[in-house]
Amino acid sequence: MIRSILIALSLFICSFSFAQKNKASGVKSYTPSDISTVSPAPYDYKSQKQFKHYTYSSFYLTMRDGNKIAVEVYLPKGLKEGQKVPTIMHQTRYWRSFQLRWPYSWLTKKNMVEPLYTFMMQFVRSGYAVVNVDTRGSGASFGSIPHPWTKDEVQDGYEIADWIIKQDWSDGKIGASGASYSGTTSEFLLTTKHPNVKAVVNLFSLFDVYTDNAFPGGLHNRWFTSVWGYANSKLDKNELPTKNKKVLAAVKGVSPVQGKEGKKLFPEAIASHKGNLNVNDGAMTISFRDDVAKIGGVASDQFSPHAFMQQENESGAAVYSYSGWSDGAYQHAAVKRFLNLTNPNNKLLLGPWEHGGNYNTSSANPGKSGFDHLGEIIKFFDFHLKGIQNGIDKEPRVHYFTMGEEKWKSSDVWPPRAENTTFFLGGNKMLMRRTDLRSKATNSIREYEYETYQVDTTVGTGPDSRWRSVAGQLKTPKVYPDRTKRDSALLVYNTIELSSDVEVSGHVIADLFISSNEIDACFFVYLEDVDENGNVHYVTEGLFRAIHRKLSTEPQPYKDVVPYHTFLKKDAQPLVPDEVAELKFDLLPVSYLFKKGHKIRIAISGADADHFRPMTNSQPLIKVWHTEQYPSQVELPIVEHR
Repeated sequence: MIRSILIALSLFICSFSFAQKNKASGVKSYTPSDISTVSPAPYDYKSQKQFKHYTYSSFYLTMRDGNKIAVEVYLPKGLKEGQKVPTIMHQTRYWRSFQLRWPYSWLTKKNMVEPLYTFMMQFVRSGYAVVNVDTRGSGASFGSIPHPWTKDEVQDGYEIADWIIKQDWSDGKIGASGASYSGTTSEFLLTTKHPNVKAVVNLFSLFDVYTDNAFPGGLHNRWFTSVWGYANSKLDKNELPTKNKKVLAAVKGVSPVQGKEGKKLFPEAIASHKGNLNVNDGAMTISFRDDVAKIGGVASDQFSPHAFMQQENESGAAVYSYSGWSDGAYQHAAVKRFLNLTNPNNKLLLGPWEHGGNYNTSSANPGKSGFDHLGEIIKFFDFHLKGIQNGIDKEPRVHYFTMGEEKWKSSDVWPPRAENTTFFLGGNKMLMRRTDLRSKATNSIREYEYETYQVDTTVGTGPDSRWRSVAGQLKTPKVYPDRTKRDSALLVYNTIELSSDVEVSGHVIADLFISSNEIDACFFVYLEDVDENGNVHYVTEGLFRAIHRKLSTEPQPYKDVVPYHTFLKKDAQPLVPDEVAELKFDLLPVSYLFKKGHKIRIAISGADADHFRPMTNSQPLIKVWHTEQYPSQVELPIVEHR
């Protein structure tokens, strides 16, 4: 019982736990379809376990400025004299371990309440030391947080790495890993260019703060920043961000470090967090990439990994970018990281998962994930930190899962090679290839120059979404379960029934010609699958604020494979009421198989009230044009299955 309570709490505070169970709740004969048997190759790390038990210690490390950081160390028990091991370093903002109330504290070993206990123990048993850290201003550490990933927090990582290599159990090789916030702390550790950090696994984490999380498409992801800001403010006060009575009865708060001094200093550490700022308060004061938040006093690029990618490349470390198709916009973050970091040993993995990899969210087979996440991570570290020739260097650099087909595929590049095929939005709400335009059966499509859509700012996507996933609040593999109903309030375009299977793998590009009676508008474009029974299945989406529509010819801050918009204030272009404007933007990357007899659908909305702040104070009347002069279209990266 206590383990289930702790897992529930760890999910809530955006930590990650790797699902290894194959039984899906409520499904009698569920078999996971995301198990990999060939590529990526399964890794039998369990047979290589060298240790059964571990030793544990926790203490304060004093940084260069006198600030104390709470650290805990797990070591394999039974190391021979002179035996040294590599280290996995994890820096978290979400409490490195929990302090239990009586009688739960009496029923379990103290350090078994670490939210990543299973993850850590697998590494320790495989012959690694694990160093787990409360980042500056969080948990039992001292300090304050004016904004995420401060320079001081990053420098702390360097000093902790320096401490590690001086220990008599360290062989001098360090790997770093984490998910969500701690994935980004691992990435920022690379920017310090510490010579002993040899490999990093970035799990379910952002690359560009502005576009990957806070303002995708220039739209404020207010639901996330508000929930995240609230949760952090509670944690920083040593309080739980939950109303779950079982959790509140079991968990007292973050664990102090061991010893009398640790307990004595603990209240002072918590008190030092009073200076922490709520990220949502700052986000509510900005709209553009270069806006400086009125609360916090920084622009997002000042604490965004992409702004430091040169230092990451100079580190020389190997990087594994790892995400899922329902992981907010972090699968695009993983792609961008892979495209911009240059080490030839870097890898990219994109599965059918939410934030954390617990579920396969493919509509074809939703349920618990069966993928061996730990095996894949240990395989990467075993090669780069231990020199074990396990074949990972012989595998293709990219692995991705095609939903619908329920199949793993591999490539040496991203996006995988496909034929970019244009589908035009037409009259009668049809979605047509160029050959369809010439068909006598569709002559009537030119009778309508545009479709009119009245924006309803109360429209949303519901709670079971990719955006809730990033805050650990997606509790089901069945994402977007009611698209059939919700599409009734949207503007939709459908193809005819497909004559063969069609695989879409890569980045869908929307090119819309629109007019509005207002100077700004928000657009949400959904790619969907309509099955033979008329049921609608969500595939992916793109979102975009019209004021950002200028396609920039300036040098991009990083490589990408989609239209480039700066999101800078100087490039803002308000709409001219009732004049046609072109909006060209990308949908979040995906790999999906549309089956023969199904229809491909594009659905257009002007709001997602469940997640995104309205960037205008109106409900504009939108016209989506589809004439020869203004040919609204989408470009799908297609591999046809015959």
